[in-house]
Amino acid sequence: AFRGSGKSTIVTAAYPIWAILGKQQKKFVVIFCQTQAQAKQHMMNLRRELEDNDLLKKDLGPFRENSDEWGAQSIVFSNTNARITVASVDQSIRGIRHYESRPDLIICDDVEDISSTKTRDGRNKTYQWLKGEVIPAGDKDTRLVIVGNLLHEDSLLMRLREEREKDIIDGHFLYYPLINKKGVCLWPGKYPTEKDVEIERKKVGNEITWQQEYLLNIVPSEDQAIYPEWINYYDEIPVPKKLSCGYTAFTEVRIGVDPAISQSDIADYTAIVPGLIFEVEDGYMMYILPKIINRRLTFPETIEICKTMFKSYKKDYYHTKFVIEDVAYQKALPQQLQVEGVYDVMTTKPGGQDKRSRLVLTANVIKTGRVLFPKEGAEELIQQIVHFGVEKHDDLADAFVNAVSSMIERPPRPPRIFFI
Repeated sequence: AFRGSGKSTIVTAAYPIWAILGKQQKKFVVIFCQTQAQAKQHMMNLRRELEDNDLLKKDLGPFRENSDEWGAQSIVFSNTNARITVASVDQSIRGIRHYESRPDLIICDDVEDISSTKTRDGRNKTYQWLKGEVIPAGDKDTRLVIVGNLLHEDSLLMRLREEREKDIIDGHFLYYPLINKKGVCLWPGKYPTEKDVEIERKKVGNEITWQQEYLLNIVPSEDQAIYPEWINYYDEIPVPKKLSCGYTAFTEVRIGVDPAISQSDIADYTAIVPGLIFEVEDGYMMYILPKIINRRLTFPETIEICKTMFKSYKKDYYHTKFVIEDVAYQKALPQQLQVEGVYDVMTTKPGGQDKRSRLVLTANVIKTGRVLFPKEGAEELIQQIVHFGVEKHDDLADAFVNAVSSMIERPPRPPRIFFI
């Protein structure tokens, strides 16, 4: 739900108390926050509500606070013998119990932020924490409630949403932006007119924050690598013409490949992006070809597809080279291709640069029209490079960078003889 809607107050204060007093009759509630500071704040809010509300004091009776062996803060209620524990994600809760009871209500409130979702390792860590520690801590009838914002296409909430859509897990995915898809404001009491909404938007003062926190749209960060207005398209590839040097424009296909580590559901796909390097008077440009591959493949399947593409492009353009990163698990691919008779393989080394930095290096040739895209067949590739860092997968972007960077750093050297 959008910022200011009271979701944390409802879910981490009102709901746990109601779950103990109401018909759910919960005995052991555990609330997770991202940091210990947030956990302490939630505990303070709960304590204040219990101390200041006479009706709650009467129903729940006296309560006491304690710190357990996990370092988490708890409130224990004498009348109901129920307990609410608040902890941060870095506090292990393996084997946690309240007398004979495992947690029967687990609430995760904003356990992710922009920093933790920025890298795949960070996203995997949160996902594995939920699946490996939080869920097993409960019992078969434990209720799990997760509240947060949509920070990334591959965030915890989005992964759970996908699992729900695929019927892997049971549950409900509830989504409440300030303005829904029909343009209706969900809080007309506070924002009765469009003008009131606009005043709030201007008060926020940051479009990314407005889109992400209020409209619940996943948007790239301010350091976006490639902008959509930079993308240039071609209708058809021209016929090579004679240049001023007297030679016909040289062409060469460079095929960027980014093989997946595995075929697991959360692994990247194998991505293959072909581009035609086309000589012009002042250098080279590249036409991205529409025969783009992006799917889960076994290693033998990847080899066969590469061999087929090599034969096809070799026939059409003669000069064809694969471009593959020379790192760890990818080293086997160029070696096997050469064993299979595909000798034109170029390997590259990232040189300590991260993926975003390498994509940024292609920005100038994209913006200046040195790299052109087909009007059909490259939609997913464009989506990944424009929304890099937000898209769930970045495999096509990686393969694209391999192909384009090879043109920038190691352009073709056609064999030519010049007479003086």
